[in-house]
Formats: sequence, C-alpha cells, structure tokens
Amino acid sequence: MYLVTLLGNLLIILAVTSDSHLHTPMYFFLCSLSLADVGFTSTTVPKMIVDVLTHNTVISFAGCLTQMSLFLLFGCMDDLLLTVMAYDRFVAICHPLHYQVIMNSHRCGFLVLAFFVVSLLYSFMQTLMVFRITCFKTVDISNFFCDPSQLLNLTCSDTFTHDMVVYLIGIIFGVFPMSGILCSYSKVVSSILRVPSPGGRYKAFSTCGSHLTVVCLFYGTALGVYLSSALSLSPRSCAVASLVYTVVTPMLNPFIYSLKNRDIKRALQRLFIQTASSWLLCRAFGLQVGKAAD
Repeated sequence: MYLVTLLGNLLIILAVTSDSHLHTPMYFFLCSLSLADVGFTSTTVPKMIVDVLTHNTVISFAGCLTQMSLFLLFGCMDDLLLTVMAYDRFVAICHPLHYQVIMNSHRCGFLVLAFFVVSLLYSFMQTLMVFRITCFKTVDISNFFCDPSQLLNLTCSDTFTHDMVVYLIGIIFGVFPMSGILCSYSKVVSSILRVPSPGGRYKAFSTCGSHLTVVCLFYGTALGVYLSSALSLSPRSCAVASLVYTVVTPMLNPFIYSLKNRDIKRALQRLFIQTASSWLLCRAFGLQVGKAAD
C-alpha cells in the first residue's frame, strides 16, 4: 500500500509538471496535495514497516516528537489544500469570467507558501505543548505512530489550559476549513442547478466529485480518530481509523483524481509514451554503439 501510494502520487506530480496543458490552478493544487500526501504517509508508514519486520515497537522521545511534528505539518497542509481546492472550484463555476484574474499563478503560489508557513507554526505549537506538559520515559501508545491526541493525554500536570488551547486550535484548523468547504460547495450546487442543460450540469458536477470524495474520506476518518480518542473508545477502533486516513486515503487519492479525469489520463499516456520512446531510443543507440565498438 505504501509503494502504491508513492507511485500513484509521484505519477500525478510527473503528469502535472510535464504537461503544459495541466499548468492551471486546479492541477497546481492537486500536485501540491500529492506532495503533501507523500510526506504525510512517509512520516508514519516506514517506521511501522520496520517495527513489523524487526518486532521492535520502541521509539525514542526525540524520534516521537519529530514524527509527530512532521505528521502535523503534512496533515495541516492536506487540510488547507483541500479547502483552497474547494474555493478554486467555487470561483471556476460561479465566477468563470474572473477566474484567471482571481486564481492567477502568483496568488496560487503565495497561498501554497502561506499554507506551508501556517502548517509549520501549527506543528511547532503542538510539538512544544507536548514537550512541555509530558514527562515520561516508558509508555505504551495504542497506535502505530505517535498520535498527538494520545500524547496530550500523557500529562503530569493540570491540563485545563492546554485542553482549551487544543480545542481552539482544533476549531481554527478543523471547523473553519470544513465550514469554508461546505460554504463553497453550497454555492457551487446552487449555481449548477441553475444550468439549463443536463450535460452542462453533469460536467460541472464531475469536476467536483473527485474532490468531494477525498474530502469525505479525509475528514470522516480524521474526525473518527479524534472523536474516538475523546470518547475513550476502544484503541483498536482508533488505530483502524488512523490507518484509513494516514495510509488508505493518500493511496486512493491518485485513483480518485485520475480515473474520471480525462486530462490526467491523457497526460499519463503521453508521459508513458515519451518514457517508452526515450528508453527504446537509448537502447537502440546503445546497441549501435556496441556493434561499432565490436
């Protein structure tokens, strides 16, 4: 699953960067999302694979904090990118004449850079909080990675202030982005329903279907993890939900975005043809050089 995740997301990145037809805001954000997904999965799965192979489930405190900080960084990037992709669809469908002006290349680049800085600050705040309020040397975590929601429960002092900060951060990075997505799609749906032709409505809905599927997978499983942690449900159910949104969802994203997307399919076909042609030319040239040398 990890190899499929890497291969699928890297193919999306190669297809978008190599095809000039895909140099648009929608595919720029999709490429950024694939990069974030690669980082998001790579912070947890390689360590899990090593643990399974070596039967050693120990991680150092510094390693745990590093893993958690990277996990929060790429997770927050995913969150913010999914939000701006919903806004991109809103502008494209509801304000098509102003789309090129609103979603210009400079603004898109600035947004991704701003998301990275905000995610970095969020990761730093959470990591610093865990570092300050936890005091343990040996403890069992009922998950396959250093889950922030579980680490924050391993405290040695009164946690009321820290809980308030965690809830505030959760509202800022959870409720606000989700509200933005819902608001964008409510206006998108009302705009699409006013389109007179069924073909036009289907085309508009198809451009949003992939993104909505990814949003439901990401937010549904992520909320399941943190609600199960808050309600003290079984560790197994929490670990399964964590596995879905840290491994399964990033693996499915390339399939969801490429299976019904003709532009991505054409770009991948051209990429494969170019790669195969280059390989055949290099092989033929190598054979000719070899014969000449003989």
